[in-house]
Amino acid sequence: MAKKKTPTKEPVVKKPIAKKSATKKPTDTTEFPAVFARLKAILQPYAPRMVVVKDDKTWYYLDTKSIGKNKKPVMFAATRVGKAYVSFYLMCVYCDPKWVAEMSPALKKRMQGKACFNFTVLDEALFAELEALTKTGAEWFLNGGLEKILKMQ
Repeated sequence: MAKKKTPTKEPVVKKPIAKKSATKKPTDTTEFPAVFARLKAILQPYAPRMVVVKDDKTWYYLDTKSIGKNKKPVMFAATRVGKAYVSFYLMCVYCDPKWVAEMSPALKKRMQGKACFNFTVLDEALFAELEALTKTGAEWFLNGGLEKILKMQ
């Protein structure tokens, strides 16, 4: 009995996937030093009552004097120069959702995550709002707001 010849399959040639062209423009970082200085100025009045963890040309970081459940100091706020933006971290926003609910839509748009705000240019209206929010948060921390929460848990 003669064997049936099976047709040979042609090898499948995969077409190379075209790389997408980068449509994103590089970030203009020329205002970053001014943005960082302005955000740092929001935090500096609280330094005497907090702990300055880091203070250099790209970071300004404050801890509270409160100790968290992990036996480490609780962060109050910080600002940091990154590659694409200047970030402002304000931990009290994470602790009380009513502060987020009362924020302007423009400031909420700058939020990245639960307690981080990103900026690429000076925006005095948003910085004034952030300054008021920082003051409220500092008063909350300094008047035992965190300790009250920790006792409830």
